[in-house]
This record gives sequence, C-alpha cells and structure tokens, in this order.
Amino acid sequence: MVIALTNGCIYTMAGNILKNGTIIWDNEKITNVGENIEIPSDAEVIDLHGKSVLPGFIDAHTHLGILEEIYQQEGNDLNEFTEPITPEMRALDAVNPFDIGFQDAIAGGITTVMTGPGSANVIGGTNLVMKTTGSNYEEMVLIPQAGLKVAFGENPKCVFNEQKKVPSTRMGVAALLRQSFVDAEDYMQKKKNSVDSEEVFERDLGMENLVLVLKKEIPLRVHAHRADDILTALRITDEFGIDIILEHGTEAHKVIPEILKRNIPVVVGPTLSSRSKVELAEMTWKTVSLLNEAGIMVAITTDHSEVPVQYLPLCASLAVKNGMKEEEALKAITINPAKILKLDHRIGSLEKDKDADIVVMSGHPLDWHTNIEQVYVNGKKVYDII
Repeated sequence: MVIALTNGCIYTMAGNILKNGTIIWDNEKITNVGENIEIPSDAEVIDLHGKSVLPGFIDAHTHLGILEEIYQQEGNDLNEFTEPITPEMRALDAVNPFDIGFQDAIAGGITTVMTGPGSANVIGGTNLVMKTTGSNYEEMVLIPQAGLKVAFGENPKCVFNEQKKVPSTRMGVAALLRQSFVDAEDYMQKKKNSVDSEEVFERDLGMENLVLVLKKEIPLRVHAHRADDILTALRITDEFGIDIILEHGTEAHKVIPEILKRNIPVVVGPTLSSRSKVELAEMTWKTVSLLNEAGIMVAITTDHSEVPVQYLPLCASLAVKNGMKEEEALKAITINPAKILKLDHRIGSLEKDKDADIVVMSGHPLDWHTNIEQVYVNGKKVYDII
C-alpha cells in the first residue's frame, strides 16, 4: 500500500530540513522524499500541516527485553553472574519480545534498539539489534550478534570480589580480558591446523565469539565510565587490533585526543539519572557535546531500564540545553547510532530505499511540550493518537 505524508516539516537527517515536505513509501521502503514531488494517484494521503516528521529514533545501548521493569528475578536475564568470562552467552536467547518496555519504546518514537547483557561480567556475551515491534523474532531482529559486551571498572570488580573470585581489581579485569583474547588466538591457530591436517577439532562457543571480534566481524562493546578504564580499553584495542565501541563514557571528555586518534565512536549515557555509583561522580550533559565538537561520532543512550527508553528524545533536548547544537542532538538519536550499529543503509534518516521507520510529532522535536502522535515501523502504523 502506498502512503504519502504531506505538508509536514521533514527532518530528513540526511543534511536538509524540508519545511513543507512530502514522504512517500510503498509497503516497507521509502520511495520518495522531497518538496513539490508528485504523489501517486493510488496513495493514501495524510496531511501533516504544522507537524514534524523524523526518522524513527534509535537507542544504541539498552537492556530492553532482558531486564524487565515489573518482574524482579523472574524477568532479570541481564547477567550470568556465575563466571566472569561468558562470551558464549547470546542476548537473543534472553530477550522477551513481549516486555512492556517495547510498548513504551514505540510510544516514545524509538523504533530500533541495541539490547544485550549487563556489565557484571568481564565478558558478558553478544548483543543484538532489533526493531521495537513485530510479530516474531525474524521480523524484529536486524543483527543477531552485533557485538561482544565487555566491562571495565567498578561493576565486575564488585560482583566477583563478593564471590571471592578474580577479578577483584582493575588489573584482574584487564588480565582476564587479555588472556581470553590470547586463548582465542591460540584457538584460531589450532582450528586452522586441524583443517590442514584433517583432524577432529572440538569447537568452543565462547571462543567462536571471541574469534569474531579478532577477525573484526563484530566489535567489542566496551562498558567504561572512568577515563583510566577507557585508556585501558584503548591499550587492549591496540594490542589485538580489534574494533570497539565505547559505551557510557562518563569521563570520555578527559581523553578526547586518544579516542579521536583511533576514530572510536562513543555511546554516551545514561545522563538522565542519579550519581548512583562512584564512577558517575563527574557525570555531565556536556560530555556528549564536547565529544561531538571534537569530531567524535556520538550517540545518546538511556541505558534502559536505568532510564526508561521512551525518554531518549528528552535526553537529546537536555543535551541541547547544555550546549549541543539542535541538529547534532537529533543526529545523536537517529543517524549517528545507525552508523555506529552499521545499519545506516537501512535506518537513521529519511531517504529513498530506506526502511519506512517514521515518527510524526506535534511540534518541534526538541520542545518538551511536543507530543509523539504517530509512529510507523517498516511502513506499518504502530502508534496513533491523532
């Protein structure tokens, strides 16, 4: 079915704002965007005079569907606490697509999220990227293994100190991570040798996921707040020649030259929260702005359920209040996370041939008075209060 939204202010997030624009899609894909464009005669036309139209918002770091808000132990599948190194875990096996948080995401205009394990473990497992609505996993999941989660600092230290296991120090965290990659390098070589010699080789699911990182088939997604932990992560990145994405980055502004030199993206947040632990002592909304001004690719995260996912647009507004340019703040919840997730060919902007993930808002997208009135995912209307 062909649908055309007309007369709205379209923030394409592809470098232009169409003051009186039209967007047309057929089934799941956008077919045209522009001003004064021809509308097919068979299209359902919706007049959006006075409304704003944006691509669906993207949160590049959540625990949606894995850490459910209402249920405590029953709905908590965030961390496999039993061991510090668990690369074989997959978020895909933990996500509950019926978590009420997905409804909240749609009501907030968030159409795509990365969701995955928490930060209790040095290596927690692989995460995934998914749409926030759909009838089955195949329809929702975009990338089933989108990165391998690792954590530095306070969280793994505290968890395993209580269990009287390594790591209880930052040295222990780094040592376990290094050893895991050394073991994975050895595993790769043994696997190659077995192929050459036609010998039987016993596979290891955890090693297989570490090998994906070593081969740069997936990135290492690094939980790090403090500047010293970020620097440790960068050292390990250099040692093994792997790709990483920094997540949280509370003190990332202190080491901007090092991050910039390696062209590493940072997913910043959750900043709409309390200083609930020592590592958040210097939390500030200015971090995301400073990183952006320096030329670092940044995205804003709620870290749902630390901050409810539907408040992602509010986080962008607060970033603007604290010095970030409006266009850059909108990029940080649309095209930037799409690029970080390697999905900007499908989502993050309103362009021809991209997914018809669209948000209609009653006014300016960063005004707290503005309401989200319609949401489309893959061309289907999934939310409507008009």
